[in-house]
Amino acid sequence: QVQLVESGGGLVLAGGSLRLSCAASGRTFSSNPMGWFRQAPGKEREFVAAISWSGGSTYYTDSGKGRFTISRDNAENTVYLQMNSLKPEDTAVYYCAAQKWAGAVRKSLYGFDYWGQGTQVTDSS
Repeated sequence: QVQLVESGGGLVLAGGSLRLSCAASGRTFSSNPMGWFRQAPGKEREFVAAISWSGGSTYYTDSGKGRFTISRDNAENTVYLQMNSLKPEDTAVYYCAAQKWAGAVRKSLYGFDYWGQGTQVTDSS
């Protein structure tokens, strides 16, 4: 059974930082792109960042460029999202996702097959 388990969310002041982690189990994703999405109250789930299997290619939403960094450790079957200079509009539930097949990195939620349960990030300002 494949599981993606996020951690690292919490309350943060505007301008602060958080590092989200996503540990995968049940199969290895070392050959598969992975990504992060988020969903704010009353809004649709949206793309945040994605990373190729090797980590050599990364992609970000415009609002995250320069503030967010996605990375992965294939030996640990884990993907990370470092978030700096957080803003109130970053408040959302953040979801980790993985593509079932190796190949091109997708930036649409429909391109991802496995999802975590989400971790809440809240601006406490």
